[in-house]
Amino acid sequence: MNMELKDYLDYLVDWIKEQVTKANQKGVIIGISGGIDSAVVAALGKKAFPNDYLTVWMPCQSSQLDEQCKNDLIESLKLKYVSVDLKPVFESFKTALNESKMEQSKLALANSKARLRMTTLYSFAQTNNYLVLGTDNWAEWHLGYFTKFGDGGVDLLPIVHLLKREVKQAASILGVPESIINRAPTASLWEDQTDEQEIGFGYDLIDDYLLNKPVDEQVKKRVDQLHKISEHKRIAAPMPNKKN
Repeated sequence: MNMELKDYLDYLVDWIKEQVTKANQKGVIIGISGGIDSAVVAALGKKAFPNDYLTVWMPCQSSQLDEQCKNDLIESLKLKYVSVDLKPVFESFKTALNESKMEQSKLALANSKARLRMTTLYSFAQTNNYLVLGTDNWAEWHLGYFTKFGDGGVDLLPIVHLLKREVKQAASILGVPESIINRAPTASLWEDQTDEQEIGFGYDLIDDYLLNKPVDEQVKKRVDQLHKISEHKRIAAPMPNKKN
């Protein structure tokens, strides 16, 4: 067992408690997807607030594998959860967009799912005086591989300094099921979508680059480019100078 990482996970639990207290809130809420990042954050959230946390499953054209992994997670960690079926809402949203006669891109529609999910989480969060925990890891945050005002629109980012390989190690420490640890990373934006297909290479190479290890020049160029064009996702909306 990686004791250094275990100590860091303990620190994250304390950090979540501290941040929630500072915000004068009662607990935390986490959207679960059947993926490893949300599984790790759900485990940390429950540890921080065992009596004041909630996980939310929000299927929206989700796959059978997503559903099975979600069930495995809830059973293994004994998670408190609610389910909100967003497929009818998403279909109504698409219909409304179609009535505008302006065709939407595949990615824009897929990202709308993430934004509908975040709207759902914030409704529960405000009702319960909870903060929303984000699930982005270091690689995703650096590349901007998240939806602006979707999974990127959160209150706290507890695992933002963990490499993807460290998220896997954390999952093992926290008791996340092997079915989740071993599945190919996916944002489930559409059928058979995987992170590696979209980015162009696997997380191991991204992790190596972030650790300043030697990587292929094409990997370096791709990571640098994605980081540059996604800067707007990581900062607050730019403001002009004050008037005199």
